[in-house]
Amino acid sequence: MAQMLTPELEELKERVRRVALEFGLDFFEVIFEVVDYDEMNMIAAYDGFPVRYPHWRWGMEYEKLSKTHTYGLQRIYELVINNDPSYAYLLSSNTMTDHKLVMAHVYAHSDFFKNNAFFAHTNRKMLDEMMHHAERIRAYMDQYGVEVVEEFIDWCLSIDNLIDYHNPPDLRRKRRREEEKERRKGPVKFRAKEYMERFINPPELLKEQRKELDEETERRIKFPPHPERDVMLFLMEHAPLADWQRSVLSMIREEAYYFVPQMMTKIMNEGWATYWHSKMMTEALLEPHELIDYAERHSGTVSAMPGQINPYRIGLELYRYIEERWNKGQFGKEWEECDSYQKRREWDLKLGLGRQKIFEVRRIYNDITFIDEFLTEEFAQQQRLFIYGWDPASRRFVIMDRDPTKVKKLLLTALTNCGQPYIYLEDANYQNRSELYLVHRHFGFDLKVDHAFDTLRNLFKIWTRPVHLETILNGKKVILSFDGRNATQKVVGEEQTEQVGQESE
Repeated sequence: MAQMLTPELEELKERVRRVALEFGLDFFEVIFEVVDYDEMNMIAAYDGFPVRYPHWRWGMEYEKLSKTHTYGLQRIYELVINNDPSYAYLLSSNTMTDHKLVMAHVYAHSDFFKNNAFFAHTNRKMLDEMMHHAERIRAYMDQYGVEVVEEFIDWCLSIDNLIDYHNPPDLRRKRRREEEKERRKGPVKFRAKEYMERFINPPELLKEQRKELDEETERRIKFPPHPERDVMLFLMEHAPLADWQRSVLSMIREEAYYFVPQMMTKIMNEGWATYWHSKMMTEALLEPHELIDYAERHSGTVSAMPGQINPYRIGLELYRYIEERWNKGQFGKEWEECDSYQKRREWDLKLGLGRQKIFEVRRIYNDITFIDEFLTEEFAQQQRLFIYGWDPASRRFVIMDRDPTKVKKLLLTALTNCGQPYIYLEDANYQNRSELYLVHRHFGFDLKVDHAFDTLRNLFKIWTRPVHLETILNGKKVILSFDGRNATQKVVGEEQTEQVGQESE
């Protein structure tokens, strides 16, 4: 059971809060609660929320976290929720030094949530919203049965990445309404006095415009008229769903959109929190006897992670790099055109604009623009970034390339669209048979075919008609299809269709 802070922790919280304000951070009110490691794992399994709707995947995630904690492979020191007020959890087994570091880290996270542009459209009362979702889904389970509702949730979760990551739901709906309104306006007619009507708006011209609009409407056989990235929204509005199913799909979609900004700013957010806990601890909060403990915790946070990028490390080092450059004036036309290694190395205009610049970056960038603009060749060399891969000859992973341009390109590719494939709904009346036709915009990486077919199966269950996905596999354009029983794969331009699976009776 979560506990409120002890008087000692309350005093520490107030001290850290004052220091964070003095450093210029602007955050939501933060409510801290103390939990043991088991409760921390339960909350982490719920993606940081204390309450979620009933579903088997939370238990699976909890088991995974518990085992990694038991075997010493992972330990969660803190959790914080993007909410107003923000809620954060402290591990009861932490030392006071740990609590101090975690509080500083949390206040920086809350500052990022409050001020970064990509969080501006998120629900700041999502803690309450999650509780409402849980209550509604429990009510549906009581009415329709646990297995029925849970199975439908499985289908929804399998497509919760088929949303438009770059268009918040409210803006997308508004844009679609405006397009539809514009389409229905009819012939353009100018305001005129009655006696001038036939001269300003000639009947022949209006008749011709009306005829063109009618012909355009007849030609518009494809539905929707434009490719849709928010497939979940399309299904909500057009799939043959019961009211409770439409409600559940809407809740899953809303939660998927809530987590998008966190996926789009993972490196920036963690780097920002790490930067500030480092600043506050070393310049204001740390006592001499806490130095060793702090150094151990911080080094563990920013250590290199085998096989993956550590967002804490890359984000922290990029903020430091930006701050140093803008303090020294290493930007602008003159800096970019300087080709002398010695001059660039000694360049220092003593502008002192670094702190101002990183606050600006925190406000208007996401991971893609952050990496694209500030991960320079010089930074890549400083951090010794490289591309690694499997070498069949030595049967081990080796460094494949150190070219900074290639390193940056690979990192940006992995971050694009939050690491998800670009899937568009092209036609919901494919071949005039009410079948779904989706297209994968291929950017150099093939889809995992087994995962694709699993998704098509669940799309079929929601749409209740055959579904198709156009993609590129091994350099060939193919169409993956599922009709409710057979899963097939056909190369475009070839007659033969390969059956790759069949549903059991």
